[in-house]
Amino acid sequence: MDNAAIEDMFSALGPVKVKRMFGGKGIYFDGRILALEVGGDILLKADAQTAPQFEAAGATQWAYDGKGKSVKMPYWSIPDQAFDDPDEMADWVRLAWQAALRAKP
Repeated sequence: MDNAAIEDMFSALGPVKVKRMFGGKGIYFDGRILALEVGGDILLKADAQTAPQFEAAGATQWAYDGKGKSVKMPYWSIPDQAFDDPDEMADWVRLAWQAALRAKP
């Protein structure tokens, strides 16, 4: 996904910074990471408070294979219905921002 599309997706927060990292991109707002772009997919940050909402909406948690063991990361796919509704996308982006604020810097 190109940076302009990512910036548009997160416009409900304000201007985000997109930085290359680990073969993908990190998406930052106010100096805190709130999402990743991995393999063309945007993954939103979640935590113990917000992960149940992502799961209930059908999102999937990102995991990678680390030394033969699946390692779950605190990032979730965006629920499909949000791509058709800018207001709903804004709600999910705000949830990711709230999780980013609660995370240790």
